[in-house]
Amino acid sequence: MTYLDEIVRSQKQGLRRAIVSVCSAHPWVLRAAMLQATASAAPLLVEATCNQVNQFGGYTGMTPVDFVRYVGALADESAFSTTQLLLGGDHLGPFPWQAEPAAAALAKAAEMVGQFVQAGFTKIHLDASMRLGDDPPGPLAPQVCAQRTAELAGISEAALPDPALAPRYVIGTEVPVPGGATEHEAGIAVTPITRLRQTIDLTQRAFAAAGLESAWERVIAIVVQPGVEFGDDFVLRFDPAAAGELTAFLRTEPHLVYEAHSTDYQTPDALRALVEGGFAILKVGPALTFAFREAVFGLAKMENELIPPGQRSCLVEVLEEVMLQRPAHWDKYYHGDEHDRRLKRKFSLSDRARYYWPDPQVQAAFERLLDNLGGKPLPQALVSQYAPIQYERVRRGEIQPTPEAILLDRIRDVLRDYQAACAE
Repeated sequence: MTYLDEIVRSQKQGLRRAIVSVCSAHPWVLRAAMLQATASAAPLLVEATCNQVNQFGGYTGMTPVDFVRYVGALADESAFSTTQLLLGGDHLGPFPWQAEPAAAALAKAAEMVGQFVQAGFTKIHLDASMRLGDDPPGPLAPQVCAQRTAELAGISEAALPDPALAPRYVIGTEVPVPGGATEHEAGIAVTPITRLRQTIDLTQRAFAAAGLESAWERVIAIVVQPGVEFGDDFVLRFDPAAAGELTAFLRTEPHLVYEAHSTDYQTPDALRALVEGGFAILKVGPALTFAFREAVFGLAKMENELIPPGQRSCLVEVLEEVMLQRPAHWDKYYHGDEHDRRLKRKFSLSDRARYYWPDPQVQAAFERLLDNLGGKPLPQALVSQYAPIQYERVRRGEIQPTPEAILLDRIRDVLRDYQAACAE
């Protein structure tokens, strides 16, 4: 928490400092993030979303307490000091239950927020921006959104197990589509300053009306749309000029920075420009599991060259078969003819394949892949062919030519770009 406060202070002093938010529960992603944090001597912020983790288990099957234990176990396994670890709750609000009447959805959201805080999450993004089942048609009124946000903040404050662990809050309703856009977009509107002012003003008033002035003092960031997005086959790069008014406005706010969602696949220069523009919390998720999938597919190509057909893991084929058997995580997101959808299941930047790695069949194939390629160093010619960036590090003696080292280092490639952008 002190580190988050320091980032805000540094930004207000004109320094280029920020933190990357790792939005993933994937064990290999988290191991790689812990290695990168150790190497850079920087805190690691790991966030769980309301769909991913909640009191009913979410799509990971984990409650907030379960997630804390899970990340803690990975930290022990990785010899990573939990003193470097920050946990955040993302989009905490009624989103998973938005089809239900407001009273029911908000009651579940309140229970979820309380459990996150009690479990030790100390960065809390409150998101009550969505219309609920019995709300009037059309977008949710800003006043209602602010009031509901304050109500959830009150639940959070009441649930604190220790005042010393009082969370830092993120507010804001300019939230991109989680996991990337479902349609190709040529551009996207940057948050207007009038809407930004309204969100801050209404939410501050709602906190005050609820007697939450001390909680408002711990609101450190607001989510806005800086004009970045990605989808199956496109990335909208950050344009500092288009977000110029947002950057200028932030200079008038003494205690707030911006949180940027969907920064996946931005170039190093774009990430640096985001930080320089006041976006001090950069969230990334699918780009990390995309890098993992990319490395796994490369290892599968090596397996095809080294292992007889009857002994191979056939991981790529198993993953495709499981995705076809259980299409719920990709079917409504991937469009086009069957050829297009087949390509997207494998290679989409939205990486809906990330939902299938925990499947028992996929896990068994993955473990067999590692077993088949383990035991002795991989041939350098194959590493050069199917993992060329990692091959250069093998040549320099920075990593070993093993499947595990290649997987972790490929994920760290993404994190290195973020770390370089976030450090003054």
